[in-house]
Amino acid sequence: LLSRHFRDNQTHPLKMKLMIVAALLVVASAAPADLEVQPIAIVSSRSEMNADGSYSYAFESEDGTKVESEGSQKQVGEKEEEIGTVSKGSYSFTSEDGVVLTVNWVADENGFQATGDHLPTPPPMPAHVIKLLADLEAAGVL
Repeated sequence: LLSRHFRDNQTHPLKMKLMIVAALLVVASAAPADLEVQPIAIVSSRSEMNADGSYSYAFESEDGTKVESEGSQKQVGEKEEEIGTVSKGSYSFTSEDGVVLTVNWVADENGFQATGDHLPTPPPMPAHVIKLLADLEAAGVL
């Protein structure tokens, strides 16, 4: 009786593992078979890189997606080698509901800033905070 109980307890983890593998096979076979994505053609493209570090590029794809960017080198520190790239550009695409969304952006010494009608914006600053900041600035703290 003891050996039968021991043998049954040894096969229980094996049965569980087989059940898990079988469940994974069922899920995998139920997955959609057509996962192939068709490439989207580029209908126009231009790119320019200059010796002074400035650049520009743009492209448009057949689905209406458009990308533009341009940039140049800028002195960001006191030393000659402390230079950085200042860039600006935009991109637009059509959302799933058919609306063309456009993002304009700038990347400079102030970081990356993006704007677009569809992007969330912070709520207006409360009047008491505006007054506090003005008072701090008048006192020379800011």
